[in-house]
Amino acid sequence: MKPLSFNAASVVLLLGIAMPGSAKAFDLNGAWASDADNCAKVFTRKGTQVTFSDMSDVYGGGFIIEGDQITGKFARCRIKARKDDGKTINMVAACASDIMLQSVQFSLREADANNVIRMFPGMDGMEIKYARCPAP
Repeated sequence: MKPLSFNAASVVLLLGIAMPGSAKAFDLNGAWASDADNCAKVFTRKGTQVTFSDMSDVYGGGFIIEGDQITGKFARCRIKARKDDGKTINMVAACASDIMLQSVQFSLREADANNVIRMFPGMDGMEIKYARCPAP
């Protein structure tokens, strides 16, 4: 039996969202992968919708952002609050999996138009970089 590992740390793969707001807000809509070279292995297209491939977590995983929704392989989040502070975006999201609901805080830093860095408040030096993937 696989141990339960859905918690704030595992929601790391679900970060970011673009919500209506300032014209200067960084657009986070799209598919994001932890390794740009694996975009085609993490995401697939089913009709008009981008989804996760069957083995996406083997290739580092990622997340999909559509409006105020963040979709990960195992959970879905809805952004409840967002504050843009220059190149840093701070968010609070309500996340749900098949077994639990949880409020999660995210901090993202815009590296450039196609890369963001997930930062962990209180854990200096801990960061994960995500790259925007071209549409599959």
